[in-house]
Amino acid sequence: MKRILTGDRPTGKLHIGHYVGSLQTRVALQNDYETFILIADVQALTTHFERPELINESIYNVAMDNIAAGLDPEKVTFIQQSMVPSIAELTIFYSMLTTVNHLLINPTIKSESRNYGFGENDGDFSYDFSKLTYGFLGYPVSQTADITFCNADLVPVGEDQVPHLEFSRKLVRKFNELYGTSITVPDYKLSPVPRLAGLDGNAKMGKSLGNALYLSDKPEEVWNKVRNAKTDTNRISVKTPGNPDVCAVYHYHQAFNAGEVENVCSMCKNAQMGCVACKKLLNEKLNALLDPMRERRAKYEANPSLVKEIVAEGTKKANEIGNENIRIIKEKMHVTM
Repeated sequence: MKRILTGDRPTGKLHIGHYVGSLQTRVALQNDYETFILIADVQALTTHFERPELINESIYNVAMDNIAAGLDPEKVTFIQQSMVPSIAELTIFYSMLTTVNHLLINPTIKSESRNYGFGENDGDFSYDFSKLTYGFLGYPVSQTADITFCNADLVPVGEDQVPHLEFSRKLVRKFNELYGTSITVPDYKLSPVPRLAGLDGNAKMGKSLGNALYLSDKPEEVWNKVRNAKTDTNRISVKTPGNPDVCAVYHYHQAFNAGEVENVCSMCKNAQMGCVACKKLLNEKLNALLDPMRERRAKYEANPSLVKEIVAEGTKKANEIGNENIRIIKEKMHVTM
């Protein structure tokens, strides 16, 4: 049985951008692959190093969100990244083969640096090296170790992670050629909706951007966010024809209401449906998706010790696999006593 590894940084609860970007693919493939879900608490420190309490608290929220989305804890292995030493060792080994330039030209690193204030646009993007940390810049190296410590075959990802995976594939090939190791070169799988914009019209939904609709949001919270979503600003009344292409609500209909999206588009363009009615319809679809998640999550919210046991058992299994793999890798590298 081939193996999947994917995961999340525990910097808060997961949102529907995570769901369409990776979670729904994880759920769909869990019966066909041995699935590992990494809760990447070390990588969370790259942007939240001053808030370790948030990271620790979020570990179990992230695990619950994955289970709520439909992952079966009887089939899926949940792993706490910081508790797997073989990942840290492999990160160090990979870093010796990685040039700083390869990291600096990574488009995802550039994009995230911009979001976190580690650089600025002055014609071309430039890094602020007084703020950019070693850990943040080395994120793709760490991620490669995450994927390969257990020889994962496939990584379900959102569109923004593709540059990281391409980097990982090149790095693993280089490592194998140099040391004669047989580390699996990972492939990746994009979801049907590889990127979801924020309801506020921002190009990306993100926890740090304050525009996220969380999987654990209550119905009234969902409606409040949908009600305030950005629509066609030129549509001043119901009788004014709208332009769905510039409407965030319409893009969510494309993602979550595929069966009716053509009709929604037509009614908007022909002034047969107002924005409020359109938002109410989207709200119904979103809550129909989230209601089963709320129900599954409730069991674990009432019994948090169950979540801790699931993560602890999964991490134990990961260490057994990782320790054996790093032993073989060290022998090939002649890093032995």
